[in-house]
Amino acid sequence: MSSMTEVSSLTGRLLVATPALTDPNFERAVVLLLDHDEEGSLGVVLNRPTAVDVSAVLAPWADLAGDPSVVFQGGPVALDSALALAVVPGEPAAEDPLGWRRVHGAIGLVDLEAPPELLAAELGSLRVFAGYAGWSPGQLEDELIEGAWYVVECEPGDVSCPDPDQLWRSVLRRQRGELAMMATYPDDPTMN
Repeated sequence: MSSMTEVSSLTGRLLVATPALTDPNFERAVVLLLDHDEEGSLGVVLNRPTAVDVSAVLAPWADLAGDPSVVFQGGPVALDSALALAVVPGEPAAEDPLGWRRVHGAIGLVDLEAPPELLAAELGSLRVFAGYAGWSPGQLEDELIEGAWYVVECEPGDVSCPDPDQLWRSVLRRQRGELAMMATYPDDPTMN
């Protein structure tokens, strides 16, 4: 059991890049946090589709991949490794399906070594990521204090959003108050 209380863990939340965040890896990024504790944080960027088709790298899983069925760049770390997320719809069963590990709510990590047919009946659409985003202990907290990220609730549909280019705006738009206003922030503020 980790010493951090549940409340302070951001696992399963979205980090939405604020306009102040200009690192090209994370500009306008929407990151799903898969792990956040005192040892650091790990997440995947949900809105960076690549041109690589899932069938080209993980053919057995291609039929389960949601639209667009391309590999997404999950972040700048370990680009040669793949991880996959999938939503298991419906009420949580007593046991997670074999080959799927719940991260938060209906969202979980898929064991890409497992036979896809084992999971085909259970999974909603699958999304494959190359690489991930990682933060050392305290690093994410520092970035939050600096105002680099908004922290918002994730909805299951965010993982398999068919129009990833619109995800940054749509996640902000559903927030309340000032955050919703940020959705209209121009791509280049000097153009205003």
